[in-house]
Amino acid sequence: MKHTVTLLPGEGIGPEVAAAAQRVLDASGVQIEWEVLGARAENTNKATTGAEVLNAAAIESVRRNRVALKGPMATAIAGGARSVNVALRKSLDLYANLRPVKNLPGVKSHFDGVDVVIVRENTEDLYSGLEHEVVPGVVESLKIITEKASTRIAKFAFEYARKMGRKKIHAIHKANIMKLSDGLFLHSVRAVAEKYKDIEYQELIVDNACMQIVINPNQFDVLLLPNLYGDVMSDLAAGLVGGLGVVPSGNIGIEAAIFEAVHGTAPDIAGKGLANPTALLMSSILMLHHLGEAAAAERIEKALIKVYKEGKHVTRDVGGKAGTQEFTDAVIAAFPHA
Repeated sequence: MKHTVTLLPGEGIGPEVAAAAQRVLDASGVQIEWEVLGARAENTNKATTGAEVLNAAAIESVRRNRVALKGPMATAIAGGARSVNVALRKSLDLYANLRPVKNLPGVKSHFDGVDVVIVRENTEDLYSGLEHEVVPGVVESLKIITEKASTRIAKFAFEYARKMGRKKIHAIHKANIMKLSDGLFLHSVRAVAEKYKDIEYQELIVDNACMQIVINPNQFDVLLLPNLYGDVMSDLAAGLVGGLGVVPSGNIGIEAAIFEAVHGTAPDIAGKGLANPTALLMSSILMLHHLGEAAAAERIEKALIKVYKEGKHVTRDVGGKAGTQEFTDAVIAAFPHA
């Protein structure tokens, strides 16, 4: 089956890792026609907000094709235009952020056997960006939690767990302090959990969960979180297996899905051929499963694991000496023969 996929290369090292992922996908045997577009509108400035930061043609392409692969995008800190990443998720209602976190062979980490999935609500909470200055020196930011969004992400998490054979879900919260907002999140999740008796359901306060996951990540299976906690804990979990450069991410909605690398744009090495495309390759594997192309996904995953096990052609960030092209060539050469 032939698929049309929107490719949003991103910024910094984005175009390099996107080109590498494109090469590997094309070599895997899956038939993809690519529509390549920039995600950011050309005339963004520090005052740009909402969907104004987005290239309208890119949004139209993702809506039409229903799936996209995206490289990293830069986001200004304490000022500047709104995050393109957040704007994409909100504009396309990509309500579920999925981040499987597993060890890769040969990548140094403090733990072995890590296999945890982060399911993060993607559209509300403090990420709604509803802020205003009350008086000079006082800023108020609104945390939005709704029963609709909380129920929707809970259903996604439990359905995912059942489909993938996962046995346990922890809902992460701070309802001991934020009794109304996080309380509503918990009440919504509990109502969904009642319908999935085959899956063990537990709850943890977010600060305790952060401590527990760095003591023993193997006690966790699926973590279900509101937006902000999910952002923090997904990066924390990635740190257990080598960092954001070796984990995938998918943003999934009813009408579309974007699979992306969540690491930074690394401007210091951009254009030097040193970038590691692993995160985007692993996100590509998630994308192929989403498209029903399990065989191609398995081929890429086996090749990627083989390259890491051998350790001869891995990039500098994971202790090797290879550049982007050498690493990509090695992955393609490692495809299992039919």
